[in-house]
Amino acid sequence: MAKYGEGDKRWIVEERPDGANVHNWHWAETDCLEWSRNLLSKLLSNLVILDGESNLFLKIKKLEKVDGEAYVNVRKGKIIPGYELNVSLSWEGEAKDSDGKSLLKVDGSVEIPYISDENADEDPEIKVIVKDDGPVGKVLKEAMVAKGKPVIEEKVRIYVQSMAEGGPAKDELETKKVAPKRQSTGVKEDAGSTALAGGEKEVKKESKKGFKTISLTEKFSCRARDMYEILMDENRWKGFTQSNAKISKEVGGEFSIFDGSVTGTNVDLQDGKLIVQKWRFGSWPDGIVSTVRLTLDEPEPGFTVVKLLHTDIPEEDRLVFIKKKKE
Repeated sequence: MAKYGEGDKRWIVEERPDGANVHNWHWAETDCLEWSRNLLSKLLSNLVILDGESNLFLKIKKLEKVDGEAYVNVRKGKIIPGYELNVSLSWEGEAKDSDGKSLLKVDGSVEIPYISDENADEDPEIKVIVKDDGPVGKVLKEAMVAKGKPVIEEKVRIYVQSMAEGGPAKDELETKKVAPKRQSTGVKEDAGSTALAGGEKEVKKESKKGFKTISLTEKFSCRARDMYEILMDENRWKGFTQSNAKISKEVGGEFSIFDGSVTGTNVDLQDGKLIVQKWRFGSWPDGIVSTVRLTLDEPEPGFTVVKLLHTDIPEEDRLVFIKKKKE
Protein backbone atom coordinates (compact mmCIF):
# COMPACT_ATOMS: atom_id res chain seq x y z
CA MET A 1 0.00 0.00 0.00
CA ALA A 2 1.20 3.49 -0.77
CA LYS A 3 2.20 5.83 2.03
CA TYR A 4 -0.22 8.28 3.59
CA GLY A 5 -0.57 11.42 1.51
CA GLU A 6 0.45 9.97 -1.83
CA GLY A 7 -3.17 9.90 -3.05
CA ASP A 8 -3.22 6.27 -4.13
CA LYS A 9 -6.37 5.78 -6.25
CA ARG A 10 -6.96 2.40 -4.65
CA TRP A 11 -8.01 4.13 -1.47
CA ILE A 12 -11.74 4.49 -1.03
CA VAL A 13 -11.55 7.80 0.88
CA GLU A 14 -9.88 10.62 -0.97
CA GLU A 15 -9.68 14.38 -0.57
CA ARG A 16 -12.10 15.42 -3.31
CA PRO A 17 -12.56 18.97 -4.62
CA ASP A 18 -16.33 18.56 -4.44
CA GLY A 19 -16.33 17.18 -0.88
CA ALA A 20 -18.26 14.11 -2.04
CA ASN A 21 -18.99 11.41 0.54
CA VAL A 22 -17.22 8.49 -1.14
CA HIS A 23 -18.62 5.10 -0.09
CA ASN A 24 -20.32 6.67 2.94
CA TRP A 25 -17.02 7.06 4.80
CA HIS A 26 -18.16 10.40 6.19
CA TRP A 27 -21.45 10.95 7.97
CA ALA A 28 -24.48 10.60 5.69
CA GLU A 29 -28.07 11.16 6.82
CA THR A 30 -31.25 10.15 5.00
CA ASP A 31 -34.65 11.57 5.92
CA CYS A 32 -37.00 8.59 6.30
CA LEU A 33 -40.25 10.24 7.43
CA GLU A 34 -42.11 10.03 4.12
CA TRP A 35 -40.70 6.57 3.48
CA SER A 36 -41.95 5.57 6.96
CA ARG A 37 -45.44 6.88 6.16
CA ASN A 38 -45.55 4.85 2.97
CA LEU A 39 -44.30 1.64 4.57
CA LEU A 40 -46.58 1.88 7.60
CA SER A 41 -49.53 2.66 5.34
CA LYS A 42 -48.75 -0.46 3.32
CA LEU A 43 -48.40 -2.57 6.47
CA LEU A 44 -51.40 -1.24 8.39
CA SER A 45 -54.14 -0.58 5.83
CA ASN A 46 -57.05 -2.88 4.88
CA LEU A 47 -56.23 -5.48 7.53
CA VAL A 48 -59.03 -7.94 8.30
CA ILE A 49 -58.84 -8.85 11.98
CA LEU A 50 -62.04 -10.91 12.38
CA ASP A 51 -64.28 -12.20 9.61
CA GLY A 52 -67.30 -13.69 11.34
CA GLU A 53 -65.72 -15.36 14.35
CA SER A 54 -68.31 -15.17 17.16
CA ASN A 55 -70.40 -13.13 14.68
CA LEU A 56 -67.90 -10.29 14.87
CA PHE A 57 -66.31 -8.47 11.95
CA LEU A 58 -63.29 -6.23 12.49
CA LYS A 59 -61.08 -4.39 10.02
CA ILE A 60 -58.29 -1.81 10.25
CA LYS A 61 -59.19 0.62 7.51
CA LYS A 62 -56.15 2.82 6.97
CA LEU A 63 -53.26 4.79 8.35
CA GLU A 64 -54.59 8.21 9.30
CA LYS A 65 -51.50 9.98 10.60
CA VAL A 66 -47.76 9.65 11.15
CA ASP A 67 -46.10 12.51 13.01
CA GLY A 68 -42.56 12.85 14.33
CA GLU A 69 -39.17 12.22 12.78
CA ALA A 70 -37.34 9.32 11.18
CA TYR A 71 -33.86 9.19 9.69
CA VAL A 72 -30.99 6.82 9.02
CA ASN A 73 -27.39 7.83 9.60
CA VAL A 74 -24.53 5.97 7.94
CA ARG A 75 -20.98 6.37 9.21
CA LYS A 76 -18.16 4.15 7.91
CA GLY A 77 -20.79 1.77 6.62
CA LYS A 78 -22.50 1.44 10.00
CA ILE A 79 -26.28 1.92 9.95
CA ILE A 80 -27.63 4.07 12.80
CA PRO A 81 -31.43 4.49 12.63
CA GLY A 82 -33.32 7.11 14.59
CA TYR A 83 -37.06 7.63 14.84
CA GLU A 84 -39.81 8.88 17.16
CA LEU A 85 -43.23 8.45 15.63
CA ASN A 86 -46.84 9.02 16.68
CA VAL A 87 -49.18 6.85 14.60
CA SER A 88 -52.99 6.85 14.27
CA LEU A 89 -55.14 4.22 12.52
CA SER A 90 -58.86 3.98 11.82
CA TRP A 91 -60.87 0.78 12.24
CA GLU A 92 -64.43 -0.43 11.85
CA GLY A 93 -66.42 -3.22 13.43
CA GLU A 94 -69.77 -4.92 13.18
CA ALA A 95 -71.64 -7.37 15.43
CA LYS A 96 -74.34 -9.64 14.02
CA ASP A 97 -76.84 -12.00 15.59
CA SER A 98 -77.08 -15.73 14.85
CA ASP A 99 -79.32 -15.00 11.85
CA GLY A 100 -76.76 -12.67 10.33
CA LYS A 101 -78.70 -9.53 11.16
CA SER A 102 -76.56 -6.54 12.03
CA LEU A 103 -76.75 -5.51 15.68
CA LEU A 104 -74.31 -2.62 15.61
CA LYS A 105 -71.71 -1.03 13.39
CA VAL A 106 -69.00 1.09 14.98
CA ASP A 107 -65.99 3.16 13.98
CA GLY A 108 -62.91 3.64 16.10
CA SER A 109 -59.25 4.54 16.14
CA VAL A 110 -55.97 2.99 17.22
CA GLU A 111 -53.34 5.28 18.72
CA ILE A 112 -49.66 4.31 18.87
CA PRO A 113 -48.19 7.35 20.63
CA TYR A 114 -44.52 6.36 20.68
CA ILE A 115 -42.63 4.17 18.23
CA SER A 116 -38.98 4.90 18.98
CA ASP A 117 -35.51 3.55 18.22
CA GLU A 118 -34.82 3.80 21.96
CA ASN A 119 -37.43 1.07 22.52
CA ALA A 120 -36.77 -0.94 19.37
CA ASP A 121 -36.65 -4.22 21.32
CA GLU A 122 -40.04 -3.59 22.97
CA ASP A 123 -43.58 -3.55 21.60
CA PRO A 124 -45.06 -0.04 21.69
CA GLU A 125 -48.09 1.07 23.67
CA ILE A 126 -51.29 0.62 21.67
CA LYS A 127 -54.57 2.37 22.59
CA VAL A 128 -57.85 1.20 21.07
CA ILE A 129 -60.72 3.71 21.03
CA VAL A 130 -64.35 3.10 19.99
CA LYS A 131 -66.92 5.81 19.35
CA ASP A 132 -69.86 3.76 20.71
CA ASP A 133 -69.22 2.73 24.31
CA GLY A 134 -72.45 0.76 24.72
CA PRO A 135 -72.46 -2.97 25.59
CA VAL A 136 -71.99 -4.16 22.01
CA GLY A 137 -69.45 -1.43 21.30
CA LYS A 138 -67.42 -2.58 24.29
CA VAL A 139 -67.48 -6.16 23.00
CA LEU A 140 -66.13 -4.99 19.65
CA LYS A 141 -63.44 -2.90 21.34
CA GLU A 142 -62.35 -5.82 23.52
CA ALA A 143 -62.17 -8.02 20.44
CA MET A 144 -60.01 -5.46 18.68
CA VAL A 145 -57.67 -5.32 21.69
CA ALA A 146 -57.45 -9.11 21.92
CA LYS A 147 -57.16 -9.90 18.21
CA GLY A 148 -56.03 -6.67 16.56
CA LYS A 149 -53.24 -5.63 18.93
CA PRO A 150 -50.98 -8.66 18.17
CA VAL A 151 -51.40 -8.04 14.43
CA ILE A 152 -50.44 -4.36 14.80
CA GLU A 153 -47.42 -5.26 16.96
CA GLU A 154 -46.17 -7.65 14.30
CA LYS A 155 -46.49 -5.01 11.57
CA VAL A 156 -44.59 -2.48 13.72
CA ARG A 157 -41.81 -5.03 14.22
CA ILE A 158 -41.46 -5.27 10.45
CA TYR A 159 -41.05 -1.49 10.26
CA VAL A 160 -38.47 -1.48 13.08
CA GLN A 161 -36.48 -4.22 11.36
CA SER A 162 -36.63 -2.35 8.05
CA MET A 163 -35.19 0.75 9.70
CA ALA A 164 -32.44 -1.31 11.36
CA GLU A 165 -31.47 -2.56 7.89
CA GLY A 166 -31.12 0.99 6.54
CA GLY A 167 -34.61 1.95 5.42
CA PRO A 168 -34.54 3.79 2.09
CA ALA A 169 -30.73 4.03 2.29
CA LYS A 170 -30.30 0.25 2.27
CA ASP A 171 -29.81 -0.08 -1.49
CA GLU A 172 -27.25 2.73 -1.52
CA LEU A 173 -24.92 1.17 1.03
CA GLU A 174 -21.66 -0.30 -0.20
CA THR A 175 -20.82 -3.84 0.82
CA LYS A 176 -17.14 -3.15 1.22
CA LYS A 177 -15.70 -0.33 3.28
CA VAL A 178 -11.96 0.33 3.07
CA ALA A 179 -10.09 3.37 4.35
CA PRO A 180 -6.51 4.33 5.21
CA LYS A 181 -5.50 4.38 8.85
CA ARG A 182 -4.69 7.69 10.45
CA GLN A 183 -1.15 8.34 11.52
CA SER A 184 -0.69 7.78 15.22
CA THR A 185 0.36 10.78 17.27
CA GLY A 186 1.56 8.81 20.27
CA VAL A 187 -0.94 10.45 22.60
CA LYS A 188 -3.60 8.57 24.51
CA GLU A 189 -6.51 10.69 25.71
CA ASP A 190 -8.73 10.38 28.75
CA ALA A 191 -12.33 11.57 29.00
CA GLY A 192 -11.30 15.13 29.75
CA SER A 193 -9.05 15.64 26.76
CA THR A 194 -11.45 16.09 23.83
CA ALA A 195 -14.36 14.53 21.98
CA LEU A 196 -12.34 14.56 18.74
CA ALA A 197 -9.67 11.99 17.92
CA GLY A 198 -6.52 11.94 15.79
CA GLY A 199 -4.66 14.94 14.39
CA GLU A 200 -1.84 17.00 15.85
CA LYS A 201 -2.05 17.46 19.60
CA GLU A 202 -0.11 19.67 21.93
CA VAL A 203 -0.44 19.82 25.73
CA LYS A 204 0.51 23.04 27.48
CA LYS A 205 0.66 22.68 31.25
CA GLU A 206 1.73 26.27 31.86
CA SER A 207 -1.69 27.78 31.16
CA LYS A 208 -2.73 28.24 34.78
CA LYS A 209 -1.57 26.65 38.01
CA GLY A 210 -3.52 23.46 38.57
CA PHE A 211 -4.94 23.50 35.03
CA LYS A 212 -3.79 22.60 31.55
CA THR A 213 -4.58 23.40 27.93
CA ILE A 214 -4.97 21.01 25.01
CA SER A 215 -4.76 22.03 21.36
CA LEU A 216 -5.56 19.84 18.38
CA THR A 217 -5.64 20.24 14.63
CA GLU A 218 -7.53 17.79 12.43
CA LYS A 219 -8.20 17.67 8.70
CA PHE A 220 -11.43 16.33 7.16
CA SER A 221 -12.56 15.69 3.59
CA CYS A 222 -15.87 17.51 3.90
CA ARG A 223 -17.38 20.98 3.78
CA ALA A 224 -16.99 23.24 6.81
CA ARG A 225 -20.72 23.87 7.02
CA ASP A 226 -21.36 20.11 7.15
CA MET A 227 -18.83 19.64 9.95
CA TYR A 228 -20.44 22.50 11.89
CA GLU A 229 -23.88 20.94 11.47
CA ILE A 230 -22.63 17.54 12.66
CA LEU A 231 -21.10 19.04 15.81
CA MET A 232 -24.29 20.95 16.62
CA ASP A 233 -26.82 18.24 15.72
CA GLU A 234 -28.01 16.29 18.76
CA ASN A 235 -29.47 13.49 16.64
CA ARG A 236 -26.10 12.83 15.02
CA TRP A 237 -24.42 12.94 18.43
CA LYS A 238 -26.91 10.34 19.64
CA GLY A 239 -26.30 8.11 16.66
CA PHE A 240 -22.52 8.46 16.51
CA THR A 241 -21.89 8.00 20.25
CA GLN A 242 -24.87 5.72 20.98
CA SER A 243 -25.64 7.91 23.99
CA ASN A 244 -28.19 10.60 24.86
CA ALA A 245 -27.53 14.18 23.82
CA LYS A 246 -29.34 17.51 24.01
CA ILE A 247 -27.75 20.41 22.12
CA SER A 248 -29.09 23.92 21.78
CA LYS A 249 -28.13 25.77 18.61
CA GLU A 250 -28.49 29.19 20.24
CA VAL A 251 -25.85 31.36 21.93
CA GLY A 252 -26.42 31.03 25.66
CA GLY A 253 -28.23 27.73 25.15
CA GLU A 254 -27.28 24.63 27.10
CA PHE A 255 -26.07 21.24 25.95
CA SER A 256 -25.62 17.79 27.46
CA ILE A 257 -23.71 14.98 25.73
CA PHE A 258 -22.49 11.46 26.49
CA ASP A 259 -25.51 10.67 28.67
CA GLY A 260 -24.96 13.85 30.70
CA SER A 261 -21.28 13.19 31.42
CA VAL A 262 -20.46 16.51 29.75
CA THR A 263 -22.65 19.60 30.15
CA GLY A 264 -22.25 23.26 29.35
CA THR A 265 -23.41 26.33 27.44
CA ASN A 266 -22.80 27.93 24.04
CA VAL A 267 -20.69 31.10 24.26
CA ASP A 268 -20.23 31.97 20.57
CA LEU A 269 -21.60 30.32 17.43
CA GLN A 270 -20.77 31.29 13.84
CA ASP A 271 -22.35 28.99 11.29
CA GLY A 272 -19.70 26.94 9.50
CA LYS A 273 -16.85 28.84 11.18
CA LEU A 274 -16.71 28.85 14.97
CA ILE A 275 -18.04 27.07 18.07
CA VAL A 276 -17.10 28.30 21.54
CA GLN A 277 -18.57 26.46 24.52
CA LYS A 278 -18.15 26.11 28.26
CA TRP A 279 -17.60 22.43 29.10
CA ARG A 280 -17.88 20.69 32.42
CA PHE A 281 -17.24 16.99 33.01
CA GLY A 282 -19.30 15.33 35.72
CA SER A 283 -16.15 13.88 37.32
CA TRP A 284 -14.61 17.30 37.93
CA PRO A 285 -14.71 19.09 41.32
CA ASP A 286 -17.58 21.52 41.88
CA GLY A 287 -17.19 24.91 40.24
CA ILE A 288 -14.68 23.82 37.60
CA VAL A 289 -15.63 24.80 34.03
CA SER A 290 -13.39 24.63 30.94
CA THR A 291 -13.59 26.41 27.59
CA VAL A 292 -13.66 24.65 24.23
CA ARG A 293 -12.99 26.66 21.09
CA LEU A 294 -13.47 24.99 17.69
CA THR A 295 -12.38 26.95 14.62
CA LEU A 296 -13.42 25.60 11.21
CA ASP A 297 -11.47 26.71 8.15
CA GLU A 298 -12.10 25.55 4.58
CA PRO A 299 -9.03 26.57 2.56
CA GLU A 300 -10.45 24.82 -0.51
CA PRO A 301 -13.86 23.31 -1.27
CA GLY A 302 -14.35 19.93 0.35
CA PHE A 303 -11.29 20.23 2.62
CA THR A 304 -11.83 21.45 6.19
CA VAL A 305 -9.29 22.11 8.94
CA VAL A 306 -10.66 21.96 12.48
CA LYS A 307 -8.60 23.56 15.24
CA LEU A 308 -9.55 22.84 18.82
CA LEU A 309 -8.33 24.71 21.87
CA HIS A 310 -9.48 23.28 25.22
CA THR A 311 -8.43 25.43 28.19
CA ASP A 312 -8.79 25.29 31.99
CA ILE A 313 -8.76 21.50 32.24
CA PRO A 314 -8.05 20.32 35.82
CA GLU A 315 -4.49 19.02 36.15
CA GLU A 316 -5.72 15.79 37.78
CA ASP A 317 -7.55 14.91 34.56
CA ARG A 318 -4.33 13.51 33.17
CA LEU A 319 -3.10 12.55 29.74
CA VAL A 320 -1.01 9.42 29.30
CA PHE A 321 1.87 9.78 26.90
CA ILE A 322 3.13 6.84 24.94
CA LYS A 323 6.40 7.00 23.05
CA LYS A 324 5.97 6.74 19.36
CA LYS A 325 8.09 3.96 17.91
CA LYS A 326 10.16 4.91 14.89
CA GLU A 327 9.77 2.54 11.99
